[in-house]
Amino acid sequence: MRFSVNIPNFGDFADARNVAAVAVAAEQAGWDGLFVWDHVLHRRHQGRPFADPWMLLTAAALATSRIRLGTLLTPVPRYRPQQLARQVATLDRLSGGRAVFAAGLGGPVEDEYHSFGDTAEPRVLAERLDEGLDLLERFWSGRPVDHHGRHYEVRDVTLLPATVQRPRPPVWIGGFWPRRAPMRRAARWDGAVPLFETARHGHVPDAAEVRELAGYLREHRTAAADRPFELVLGGATPPEAARAKDVIGPLRDAGATWWDERQIQGGPGLDSLPAVLRRVEAGPPVL
Repeated sequence: MRFSVNIPNFGDFADARNVAAVAVAAEQAGWDGLFVWDHVLHRRHQGRPFADPWMLLTAAALATSRIRLGTLLTPVPRYRPQQLARQVATLDRLSGGRAVFAAGLGGPVEDEYHSFGDTAEPRVLAERLDEGLDLLERFWSGRPVDHHGRHYEVRDVTLLPATVQRPRPPVWIGGFWPRRAPMRRAARWDGAVPLFETARHGHVPDAAEVRELAGYLREHRTAAADRPFELVLGGATPPEAARAKDVIGPLRDAGATWWDERQIQGGPGLDSLPAVLRRVEAGPPVL
C-alpha cells in the first residue's frame, strides 16, 4: 500500500512555496505522493486566496525527485482538452514521469460551472468528461489527432512532446459511491478515487462499503490487464503508527491500494500549513 498527502489549492496553499515545502517534507518523511485540489471557485471557501494547481505542482516537482504528483481531482469538462493535455504532459516531463492524472466532473458544479455561464447539467458534463478523456489519451501519445465529436473537434493536430510515461500517465477517476456510473468509468481506466455518501472528505470510509466497491470495480474492469489498477481511499488518521494501522488495515484488506491523508473538510487544519506539516512530518502509517 502507498501513502499520499492531500492539500487544497487555497488558503496557505495558494502560495507555491508552501506547497513545495509540504512536498519536500513528504518526500523526506517517506510518503509516496502529493495531491492538490483543482478548484477555481468553491463558495464554501470563498474569501480565501486560490492558486492554479498546475503551477503549485510545478513548484512541488522542482523541489522533489521521488514522490508522485497530481490533482485530486481535475474537472475535465471545465478545461479545453488541448490546454489540459499540455499542462499534464509538461508536469510529467518536468517531474521525470511522476505525474498522476485524476479526473471527474468536479464540484460543486453550480460554483465551478454555472457561476461562469457554463452548463451544470450532469449528463452534458459527463459526456464532455468521457470525450475529453479520450482526447487527452490521444494527445499524450504524440501522434496526429483528428476528432469530430459531440463536444470537441480537432483537425490534424500533433501535440509534442508526448508524456514521459507510456502509453500515458495513470488516469484515476473520482466519484461518489454508491453511484455506479462514475465507478464504471473508473473501471475503464487505471484507478478509482471514491468519496462516499456516508464518509465525505476527511472522514474514514466503512470497510464493508469499500469491499463492495472493490468487487464492483473488479466486475467491470475493461482496461489492459497488464496495467495496475489502484483503489485510492482517503481520510484523516492519527499520527501514531499503531492507531493509524488500526484505521487503515481493514481498508487495505478490503482492497485499497493507496491511502490519501486528508484534513477534514470543515476542520480548521484544512488549508493550514502548520497543521498539515505536523501530520506530514510524523510520517505515513506503518502497516
